[in-house]
Amino acid sequence: MEEKRLNREERRTLLGLARSAIAKKLKLDHQAVEVKSTPGLSSKSGAFVSLHRRGSLRGCIGTFSSETPLSNTVEDMARAAAFDDPRFPPMSEEELPEVNLEISVLTPMRRVQSIEEIEVGRHGIYIAQGAYRGVLLPQVATENNWNRDTFLKHTCLKAGLKEDCWRDEKTEIHIFSAEVFGEDDIEKSG
Repeated sequence: MEEKRLNREERRTLLGLARSAIAKKLKLDHQAVEVKSTPGLSSKSGAFVSLHRRGSLRGCIGTFSSETPLSNTVEDMARAAAFDDPRFPPMSEEELPEVNLEISVLTPMRRVQSIEEIEVGRHGIYIAQGAYRGVLLPQVATENNWNRDTFLKHTCLKAGLKEDCWRDEKTEIHIFSAEVFGEDDIEKSG
């Protein structure tokens, strides 16, 4: 799988757009983000936006593909992560300064024929069986020090299925890669 590469300025722009989209929805004063047309920002890629507050997940919403430019997709997913993630109440104005944003720009998914194709730390997993679906981004496995079997187990559980559903021939397993970056990464790199 070929991974997409965004330059530092494109990453900074996407993070600024995500934060601005949330601030705008909260009706807060925010600095407009200038979007220059670049191949990276104009690409049509899937993306997830994850919000963390005090080290804990505060929202995460994404899409695997999009027909709109990446810059628009990131804005839409940021708003959805802040206000539409059913696991959390809508974000309040007071929370925004404490929230760190992380963006995952995805490669297209592909179905695996063998779990041996899954590389922990490189691939995210999407599991589907009947009406049940579950996804975990690549960084989840590395953040939790999971091996491949544990990663598969947790993706099955996220889908609302038995932890060993990945062994069932009716279960579809797809993988994808992601270019992951957050506000902390941009601040550290200057």
